[in-house]
Amino acid sequence: MQKLLTSQVFLGAALLAVTFCGGATAQAQEPRSPAKEYLPLIEGRNDQENGQPQATDLRPDDRPLTGVQETTLGTQEMRHSYWLPGFQYANLARSSPVNQPAVTNWNSTSYLTGNLSVLDAWSHAQLSMNYSGGGALSTDTSFGNSYFHQFGLTQTFDWQRFKLQFIDQFSYLPETQFGFGGLTNLALPGVGGPITPPATGLQNNFTPNQSILASVGPRYSNSLVAQVVYELSRRASITAAGSYGLLRFVDPGNINSDDVIGNLGFNYELTRIDTLGVLYRFSGYQFSGNPQRINDHAINLAYGRKVTGRLALRLFGGPDFITFRVPILNSSGRLSASGGAALTYLTARSGFFLNYNHGVSNGSGVLVGSTTDQISGTLTRHLGQVWSANINFGYARNNSIFQTTTQKLPNFDSYFAGGGLDRPLGRNAIFSLSYTAYIQGTAQQVCSPGSCIGTTTVHQIAMGFVWHTRPYVIR
Repeated sequence: MQKLLTSQVFLGAALLAVTFCGGATAQAQEPRSPAKEYLPLIEGRNDQENGQPQATDLRPDDRPLTGVQETTLGTQEMRHSYWLPGFQYANLARSSPVNQPAVTNWNSTSYLTGNLSVLDAWSHAQLSMNYSGGGALSTDTSFGNSYFHQFGLTQTFDWQRFKLQFIDQFSYLPETQFGFGGLTNLALPGVGGPITPPATGLQNNFTPNQSILASVGPRYSNSLVAQVVYELSRRASITAAGSYGLLRFVDPGNINSDDVIGNLGFNYELTRIDTLGVLYRFSGYQFSGNPQRINDHAINLAYGRKVTGRLALRLFGGPDFITFRVPILNSSGRLSASGGAALTYLTARSGFFLNYNHGVSNGSGVLVGSTTDQISGTLTRHLGQVWSANINFGYARNNSIFQTTTQKLPNFDSYFAGGGLDRPLGRNAIFSLSYTAYIQGTAQQVCSPGSCIGTTTVHQIAMGFVWHTRPYVIR
C-alpha cells in the first residue's frame, strides 16, 4: 500500500508539474505575432465587498422541477471556455481512530489533492467537469495511508425545445461521504470558488446513500444518469430520466448494492418564478450475495419557486409503494410515503442551504434496504471585508426495512455538526479552520471486522488551504 501511495502521489505531482510547465512553455514559446486578447472571463461584475455574484450577473436556473438535479440560484455568465488547475492541502486531527471510535487516541490525517475544472461550451452544447484526487497520510493505523478520487461530469445538448443530458458522479473515498472533510473543500470535486463550473448537483434520490457512519473502510460510489427534457409549450415541459448507481466496499463486512432508477415528470410554470409538477419514480435496489430485491414506486406532487440570485425552493411529496422479492412478515409489499424539500437563500452578506429527504434507500452498506430520513444544512456569513463564518450540520435516521417478529435489526441515528472560519489569500487562494463533531447513535452494538461499537462521538479539527491558477482560456 505504501508503494502504491508513493507512486500515485509521485504520478499526481508529475502530472501537475507537466501541466504547469507545459502551460508556461506554451506561453513562453508563443511568438512574436500579436497576442490574442480576450474579454474578462465572467460576464458582469461581482459584489466587491463579499465576492458574491449579483443577480444581474447570473443566468436564470433552467433545471426542471421534476428532473434529477437540485435547482440553483442561477449560473455565472461565462464569456469563454476554460480549464482551471489547482491543489489543496488539508489536515484533519481526530479524537479517535476511524475503526475504533470508542477509543480516545488523537490522530492526524493529511490530504494532498490535485484539482481540475473544465468548462467547454459550443453553440448548442456544454461540457462541465470537476475532478479532485490525491493521497492521504495518516497516523491512524486503522485508517492507514490511502488515496481518493472524486469526479463529476455533465454533458448537455440544448436545442430549441429539446435538451439531452448525460451526468456522471463518481467517488472513491477512504470513509463515508456523509460529512466527509467537515468544512474543508474535500467534499466536492474541482477547484472551488465562484468560477468553478456547475456541479452535477444530483438529488439524494439518485445517488447511493452513505448516511450511516458505522460503515467503515474505503468504498466506490458511482451514479450514471441520462435525462431528456422536452418543452411542450412556453409553460409546459416533460422530463424523462434513467440512472444506474452502485456502492462497493473494499473491506469485507459491509453490504454492496446496486440501484436502477427511472423518472418521469411533468412541469407547468404558473408564473415566471412559480412552477408545479407531478412525477413518477421507480427505484430498484439489489444487494450482493443476498436474494432480497426492493422495488419502490413513488408518485409525488412538486412545487418550485426560483428568484435568480436570491431564492431556490423545491417541495415534493406523495404516496410510496414498496415491494419485496422475499416477503417480509408474509407480505410482499407495503404502502408508505416519500417526500422532501430543498431551500437555497442568499442575502447581501449571508447564505443558507437546507435539504431534507424521506424515502427508501440502499441501507448505506450496513442494512439490506432502509427507510431513511436525511437532513443537511449550511449557513455562511461574511464578517467584514475578508473573513467568513460557516456552520454546517447533518442528521440521518435509517430504519431497517427487513424487520421480523424474530429478528429486530438496529436503527441508526447519524449526526455531524460544526463551524469554522475561512479567509481568502489574494485572488486564487483560501485558508480555512474548522471543527466538526460526528455522532453515531444506535440502540444496540454494531460489530464490524475488528471492533464493536454502540453510541460514539468523534471530534475533528481541520485546517485547509486551497489554491488555483488563473483560468486558461480554451476559446
